[in-house]
Amino acid sequence: MYMDSNLKAEVISSLFGQNVTPYDGTRFLPAANILSLDHFHLHNLIGKQHACAADFFLDAATFFDSAYDHDFTALSDLAECKRGDELYQRPKGWYRMALKVKGRYPDGDAWLGPNGWRSHSVPGEWPVSYHGTSIDGANGIIRSHYKAGGRAMYGRGIYSTPDIHVAEIEDYAKTFISKTTGKSYKVILQNRINPTQRVICQRSNYWLIPVHQGASTAEETQIVRSAIRPYGILIKEINGNESSGNDAGLLGICVIS
Repeated sequence: MYMDSNLKAEVISSLFGQNVTPYDGTRFLPAANILSLDHFHLHNLIGKQHACAADFFLDAATFFDSAYDHDFTALSDLAECKRGDELYQRPKGWYRMALKVKGRYPDGDAWLGPNGWRSHSVPGEWPVSYHGTSIDGANGIIRSHYKAGGRAMYGRGIYSTPDIHVAEIEDYAKTFISKTTGKSYKVILQNRINPTQRVICQRSNYWLIPVHQGASTAEETQIVRSAIRPYGILIKEINGNESSGNDAGLLGICVIS
């Protein structure tokens, strides 16, 4: 089910805040019409509106890396494991659609660590965090320097959490109803976060990548690329007892003026 190209396009549409259509490769499209992973990354995390095509298409073969997909929906092994010398809370109950990030960054792939099951960290690997996103809210906050509520008391920047339950239960997951399956889903980004640029907040299950007031678009872009990198999209079917309302919360761009 999660390999379906139409469902994948719906997932990206829900996160990107704009309709994205599957690209089947049967006709020529300008490069600007094919949604790049880099554009998706920056748009979600800093909410910057670059020159956008009227219609975007998703080439799943260049956007996703299905070899690294992982089904956590029936995870029963609760053995402790670490990534980047931090506890890695595996996303039990979710399915990971892996993004094609290997070889994408000039500093190599050490931040990802080796693939496959292991309980230990390796040198150079970054810790895992989860990021709920609401692009409409992020755009409004980044433009207006909106003073966030009491929970956003730690500073301006990009918030994420090492606790999948915080990202899910506190309503920071994006939700949508699929036209493909007729079912409702929650969606969360799974990231690696640079420990040298991360601030652990007073509430320790919130991590902050600071973005200083007045940072230019170029500075924000550099910070995002060097500090927090989504490598998977987590999707979970919502059952009848769970809410499927839209999210808006701390685990995105938050600004304190």
